[in-house]
Amino acid sequence: MSNFSEIINKDQPVLVDFFATWCGPCQTLSPILKQVKDELGDSISVIKIDVDKNQAIAAQFQVRGVPTMLLFKNGKQVWRQSGVLSKNDLISVIRQYS
Repeated sequence: MSNFSEIINKDQPVLVDFFATWCGPCQTLSPILKQVKDELGDSISVIKIDVDKNQAIAAQFQVRGVPTMLLFKNGKQVWRQSGVLSKNDLISVIRQYS
């Protein structure tokens, strides 16, 4: 994924979800992320990265467990969280950086 730096280098926040297909909590988080995207619309990008298929990027950001979410603004990581968060918690975090 060579254009990863282009994807995260935006004015609007970019939420990156590092996940694995075999991960139960990741499957719990997936519909929550969809609800967040539906609510916030174009004010945010949500990117999902399969750690098994993108090991170099996972290693670059030292993702040790899944799910791990990183929030980028203008290419800089501004927030990081491992585990599942509620829709409202995620939205409030994103709004802090919007």
